[in-house]
Amino acid sequence: MTIDTVWYPTDQCFINGAWVAPLGGETLAVENPSTGLEIARIARGQGADIDAAVAAAEGARDGDWGRMPAFQRGRILARMGQIVLERADDLARIEAQDVGKPLAQARVDALALARYMEFYAGAADKVMGETIPYLDGYTVYTLREPHGVTGHIVPWNYPMQIIGRSVGAALAMGNACVLKPAEEACLTALAFAAIAAEAGLPAGALNVVPGLGEEAGAALASHPGVQHMSFTGSVATGALIQAAAAHNIVPVTLELGGKSPQIVFDDADLDAALPFLVNAGIQNAGQTCSAASRILVQRRVYDRVCEMMATRYRGLVVAPALDDRDVGPLISARQKDIVEGFLKAADPARILARAQLADDLPEGGHYVAPALYGGVDPDDPLAQAEIFGPVQAIIPFEDEEDAVRIANGTQYGLVAAVWTRDGARQMRLVKRLRAGQVFVNNYGAGGGVELPFGGVGKSGHGREKGFEALYGFSVLKTVAARHG
Repeated sequence: MTIDTVWYPTDQCFINGAWVAPLGGETLAVENPSTGLEIARIARGQGADIDAAVAAAEGARDGDWGRMPAFQRGRILARMGQIVLERADDLARIEAQDVGKPLAQARVDALALARYMEFYAGAADKVMGETIPYLDGYTVYTLREPHGVTGHIVPWNYPMQIIGRSVGAALAMGNACVLKPAEEACLTALAFAAIAAEAGLPAGALNVVPGLGEEAGAALASHPGVQHMSFTGSVATGALIQAAAAHNIVPVTLELGGKSPQIVFDDADLDAALPFLVNAGIQNAGQTCSAASRILVQRRVYDRVCEMMATRYRGLVVAPALDDRDVGPLISARQKDIVEGFLKAADPARILARAQLADDLPEGGHYVAPALYGGVDPDDPLAQAEIFGPVQAIIPFEDEEDAVRIANGTQYGLVAAVWTRDGARQMRLVKRLRAGQVFVNNYGAGGGVELPFGGVGKSGHGREKGFEALYGFSVLKTVAARHG
């Protein structure tokens, strides 16, 4: 069985504007999570391939790409965004088969990738320095310049979106990029390389090397030719990436996941909240760094929220990605084992509802029915660990102080939401919650390409999305000119 709609070689690296076989000559299997069957082969890039990619990026940095005016960079990014829009259905179908997410969710990701390219195309020539009042006889100003060669390691859960917010911003600032996509799902990363070439991106400005994390990923993170690293993934791997980059004194942007709460007060509009409470936990089968896996509910409305969410859960259907139902499979057998391990260890008396598994699911697919638990203790593993699966825990709280204590009571701090009509309470919670993003009476804000995104604590550091990403992918230079 092979994947359909692919118009580019999947078993090669993209280096210096050309498709090339991995120097080691080896490939890796690509599995469809819905069936467990192999659908493609990808290159098993290693250190030598990363060396070639970095050299190509250095050439682009010192060549046409590095000398290109910002507005011309923007035009190329705009063309890339337009091609993504034209191929959105094909990209969504590839992503659905590669990652396992329902087709509609994959199409949202393709449109988000286009939107990132559009945003950064328009922003490319709008990152400016400033003049600084100083001593008489001096003119002092600042410049924002690209780092040079940037390394990007993206995960398997949202390849298109994370490439857009990371690589898109780096290219807009004039950096030359080396991208190492996750070996579990990198087909749309390769498609992005093909689109970049079609749009006229100069050779070497974007290089894509698939492969194993411990081989290609490790080589990229520790490469002395890389001036900035961007990584999205687990805390453990993020620590390794940061340690490797530290040997070269290279800045790192890390987005490492979370255990994000939605806090529901007794004056909240529960009907408006319900879709957000459920969807933010089960989207992409819960394999989302910002998944709302903890639902904190004030005692007075606790029973009602539990029943509303349980009713919604019982109506959810898990099916193959191309069937386009509510939930698809998990990415791999390994991830399924991890999630089922948490479910087996959980108190069965706390289960409120499970979703339905569709009839006649492929035997090799990695399916887990979403599970909703109630009355969960704040210290329970269900409330502390990033399960990375479709599991949500409802936790009761007494008052505002109790809610803040529970919400801030994990090692993470990525996203939080507050549901209340009380404007003063909204502002108090916004300031007290330990999170990089706080939403009031919503969650996720429609993807928020323009909204800076990142965490605190073990959710990482640095910011992606919006103009903040452009600042992160640049170096500030101060110029002090004495002229008498």
